Amino acid sequence: MAEAKKTTTKKKSAETEEVITPVAEEVVEAPTETTLEVAGEDTEEDKPKATAKAGKRSEKALKEEAEKIAKEERKAAVKTEEDKPKAPAPKTRSVLERKGKKFQDVAKLVEADKEYTLAEALALAVKTNPAKFDASVELHIRLGVDPRQADQNIRGSLVLPAGTGKTVRIAVFADTDDAAKAKKAGADIAGIEEVAKALDKGQINFDVLIAVPTQMAKLGKYARLLGPRGLMPNPKSGTVTPNVVKAVEEAKAGRVEFRVDSTGIVHLAIGKVSFDAKKLEENADAVLSSIRAAKPSSIKGNYIKSLFVTTSMGPGIKTSVN
Repeated sequence: MAEAKKTTTKKKSAETEEVITPVAEEVVEAPTETTLEVAGEDTEEDKPKATAKAGKRSEKALKEEAEKIAKEERKAAVKTEEDKPKAPAPKTRSVLERKGKKFQDVAKLVEADKEYTLAEALALAVKTNPAKFDASVELHIRLGVDPRQADQNIRGSLVLPAGTGKTVRIAVFADTDDAAKAKKAGADIAGIEEVAKALDKGQINFDVLIAVPTQMAKLGKYARLLGPRGLMPNPKSGTVTPNVVKAVEEAKAGRVEFRVDSTGIVHLAIGKVSFDAKKLEENADAVLSSIRAAKPSSIKGNYIKSLFVTTSMGPGIKTSVN
């Protein structure tokens, strides 16, 4: 029995030697620097730099620096694109070249640098009318005023000696007695109810609205409809008056209203191309005299700076203000 135990012990020790021996023969080599580089692992240079809480090495500072570099690269790319040859710019035509052939033909009759007299300008305006219809002859007067100042907001009305050449439709906002008188004088619509019904529907079938002072309060609710169209009655224009008969007769005879615009210019039609030269001169003189009479006392320099005569669709003709 003792011998048998010894043999088993020897066998076990031999088996352990056989098992342990090959493991001991395998030498595990420690990784070197070269093996790390070959394996593709990050070196010390490739490792991300440690960031600080503040200063140039902070995350915010590093991010801003990267954005700055990217921006400079984009600028350089844009400069290279700008250096490329550009396509030729389209040719811009002058205002005269953009007009029609008829306008270009009549515009050649007007000398650009010449200042015509009023009589010459009116005669030339009739010749340079390119429209087939009976166009209006207009005055465009630039005044040396500031319309934002209350005393320099030039406004007035006058009756043209030769009339306007237009058929004027007149409405009278007055009670029964005055409405009947206005009808006889030539008013197209007369009476409070008649005018109010048309305004309630938004219909404006008239060119001039005349009212008596006692009824002006009733027109207040129509101010938004009449105001933008310049039809709201006003004492300065002679459309608010107790004498409606006289107002209707003057409107039929050729009463016109002028007012300076926001740029200091008065635009006004003084007749038709079909008028003779004498009628146009009379109307032009009456308009200029009325505008000169409205000169405010605060204006010390040149009051009328420039004057142009033209037709509805014709070229402008520079005219002497004297």
